Amino acid sequence: MKKVLIFIFAFSFFYSCEDVIDIDLNEAEPRLVIEASINWFKNTAGNEQAIRLSLSAPFFDETVPPANDAIVQIVDSNNNVFDFVEDGNTGIYKNNTFVPVIDETYVLTINYEEEIYTATETLKSVVPIDFVEQNNDGGFSGEDIELKAFYTDPANIENYYFFEFISDIAVVPTLEVYEDRFTDGNQIFGFYTEEDLEAGDVVTIRNYGVSSRFYDFMFILLQQGSDEGGGPFETQPATVRGNCVNQTNPDNFPFGYFRLSEVDEVIYTVE
Repeated sequence: MKKVLIFIFAFSFFYSCEDVIDIDLNEAEPRLVIEASINWFKNTAGNEQAIRLSLSAPFFDETVPPANDAIVQIVDSNNNVFDFVEDGNTGIYKNNTFVPVIDETYVLTINYEEEIYTATETLKSVVPIDFVEQNNDGGFSGEDIELKAFYTDPANIENYYFFEFISDIAVVPTLEVYEDRFTDGNQIFGFYTEEDLEAGDVVTIRNYGVSSRFYDFMFILLQQGSDEGGGPFETQPATVRGNCVNQTNPDNFPFGYFRLSEVDEVIYTVE
């Protein structure tokens, strides 16, 4: 009889676990999200650039609403004005006359719904990727493919790097940031591994030169999103603020970042 009661209790317990639980999440007013990444790929003119503006949305929403009808400009230190015009109602604002200059300072200005947002940043250079090294015995299993993209850091110059690895398998791109505090003047590498990677897959490797402020911003952002970011009883992550400021209403701050980078890209086919 005891065994029957235990079975009934266990069955009821596991069956109840299948009940749908509605989570009532707090919803905040939408904020402007600024994706202003000006990328100057080596050996290109760099004149074609785009900025994406969207609005923050509830966690379970499947669509991201675009921010339409904004006035978007970038101005350099010589007062050259680059107007970014929205492509339809996409929230993507384009310009085809941008002039990238290494170490030039640029100011982004966005007028959206009668509020002015600004950000200031410098276009940073980057060294080329020297070569890519492949290891087929990586990971805990000793069977994962690992890629190392080597580059030579300039000596006696403070440098910061942002690596992006994009493969043709259905995974989110891998992002990493590096600084040269302990590797100044040495040949070092950006690291990438993915358990589903196999021979014939194509990996796009991009190395961006970035500022120290962007490095700090992205380092915190990646730490919060990583598996090592803390357990359920750790302090909850704080909102990561970028370099964009609402000049009209500071309390209505935007999300996102204004970054300008020289970029080196290598297309690598896994062997």
